Amino acid sequence: MNEQRKIRVAVVFGGRGPEHAVSCMGGGNMLGAIDRGKYAVIPVGITREGSWVLAADAPGRLAVTDGRLPSVEAVAEPGTQVVPWAGRAPALHGAGQAVTTSAPAQIPHLLGEVDVVLPVLHGPFGEDGTIQGLLEMAGVPYVGAGVLASAVSMDKEYMKIIFRAKGLPVGPHVVVRERDWPLEEDEGALSLADPERKRVLDAIAELGWPLFVKPARGGSSIGTSKASDMAELHAAIAAARAYDPKVIVEAAIEGREIECSVLEGRDGGPPDTSLPGQLLIDGGEEFWDFEAKYLDAASGMAIPAPIPAEHQEEIRRMAAQAFEAVSCEGLARVDFFYTPDGQILINEINTIPGLSPASYFQKMWEASGLPFPQLIDRLLETALAKRPGLR
Repeated sequence: MNEQRKIRVAVVFGGRGPEHAVSCMGGGNMLGAIDRGKYAVIPVGITREGSWVLAADAPGRLAVTDGRLPSVEAVAEPGTQVVPWAGRAPALHGAGQAVTTSAPAQIPHLLGEVDVVLPVLHGPFGEDGTIQGLLEMAGVPYVGAGVLASAVSMDKEYMKIIFRAKGLPVGPHVVVRERDWPLEEDEGALSLADPERKRVLDAIAELGWPLFVKPARGGSSIGTSKASDMAELHAAIAAARAYDPKVIVEAAIEGREIECSVLEGRDGGPPDTSLPGQLLIDGGEEFWDFEAKYLDAASGMAIPAPIPAEHQEEIRRMAAQAFEAVSCEGLARVDFFYTPDGQILINEINTIPGLSPASYFQKMWEASGLPFPQLIDRLLETALAKRPGLR
């Protein structure tokens, strides 16, 4: 098959959110695994400032090197732009084709030039429905969840509301908004004269200690802290608010952390689920933080999770149910807590799960008999088969 007849895929990575480096790692992993005999690949990076640039097709440069995290800026091709602007070009970068530039706050002309977009973007401005809405308006097929599922799943408050409404169990938690917890109060104390502030503080007190404090619309454990007393709680809320004005405070759940990967079913069928895996933290971290996820070689995953077979099947059933509860499409990873008495609670769903070489979405599928290149192929075929317009 010659270059002209290949399916044109834009792999988009980087982005303006705090998970920029994680997205770059996932983009590099995709570039290294995608079938080049079938797909013409266009690596597109979004810088931290929001510029869309043509990136080097160099997966090795998008990996962690000597503890240094990758970035789009380090692989951006100087003086280039993503694609030609005029019409669908027969070749990837033919001689004499006009190009255009993209600055922050400008939409690139990329969108009319590819057959399908493979977004590897995490957190705000990528996983939250923003790029999905842009692609919907442009009429460009893309891999993964749509606008509603992306937005709901990114916001831990509304994700948990929907899970509860669908009968799925979630852990105790409290949402803290800026008006509920003004950090400028004297000595960091809440004014109990305000009934709303007192209500939030009383609700948090009912959760008990310790607590986990997270940005409500964050990921990769960035901005997440563990708090064991009121002073640590104030510090944790301040740390989370550096990434999101809305914060979620969760009760600590004693138990194992179990994950399960999900793919949209074929031909309208039910979702497919992988063998579940149990996270293993062996690097001394208190919880599964950013370092444990991406930098600590001692951490890992046991696949399948060492729990009874009937509980593995229940986790897979609940993962598929969570996928459908938020109207997800394409792919997802669903995270659970498994308590010592065998209770299963859903922690969250990730509509663009980590896709770096250190991530476990692909590893769970590989252990289930689906190699990563075939997984990517299935994701692209699913996206290309969708009809345009409302789904």
